[in-house]
Amino acid sequence: MKKRNFSEWLSTFRRSINGYEYYTDFKKVYENAERLKVEICILNSLVGSSDIETEFESLLNRYPECLKAIPILLAVRENEIFCQDSNGAVNYRFNKMLQTVEQYKYFMRKTGLFDMLSNHIVSSLYDYVTGVEVGIGSNGRKNRGGHQMEALVEEHLKNACVEYYKEMYLTEIENKWNIDLSAVSAKGTSTKRWDFVVKTKSKIFVIETNFYASSGSKLNETARSYKMIAEEAKEIPNFEFVWITDGAGWKDAKRNLEETFNVLENIYNIAVALEIEPYMLLQKTDERNEV
Repeated sequence: MKKRNFSEWLSTFRRSINGYEYYTDFKKVYENAERLKVEICILNSLVGSSDIETEFESLLNRYPECLKAIPILLAVRENEIFCQDSNGAVNYRFNKMLQTVEQYKYFMRKTGLFDMLSNHIVSSLYDYVTGVEVGIGSNGRKNRGGHQMEALVEEHLKNACVEYYKEMYLTEIENKWNIDLSAVSAKGTSTKRWDFVVKTKSKIFVIETNFYASSGSKLNETARSYKMIAEEAKEIPNFEFVWITDGAGWKDAKRNLEETFNVLENIYNIAVALEIEPYMLLQKTDERNEV
């Protein structure tokens, strides 16, 4: 087997794995906006009002349910908003009309919502809320990024036609295949969950996946932790630890990554995983050992 070169391997790391759906989940945006469409349309009657406080009071008395749409106008999904000033502190409730009309008017005035509505800063509250939902949804990109890496690996596992399991706890592996994993569980005190588990005829491969677009202390901690797991896994017969990682963040944390690279044979990045199909190779190696 060709001797691996860490620098060459690191140079193939990707800056991003973002798919087209990563940036905005429009399906969720439309669903969230549609859920409050009636209440939003009721409030929309206040746009351009010359006497907005009086009209708001009348609206609230006739349609108190329109309160439910107020938090999202401030990019808040919760039904409670806490506010305080020199006049005191109030925990405003919007799922039901639990404060006085005057208190809700004070809230609308102080947060600037009355000004936004009466001065035509927006012409359609529904369009405005759709934009707010896009903004809020961008906060979920970090989670979507993690799921993208898992999706890439899972797609590859499917193509490799191997028996695999997703998000499996260490104890579940022990019980399912009657294997002792105490060496990698701190003598039974750890409740580790693996991203994927691949079962071949005579081996079990546990797989961890992650992608780091930016640097940080977590990368060094991850590399050190997986180095320890790699060394501990060697004590367990017919059991191997596989780590698939990538991302430009490793460029600033390459020292710890290299240490793990030197002790863990089954460490891959996306380029290697997609090009040489490590799972197929692992399975074929496993099958040859049985012949």
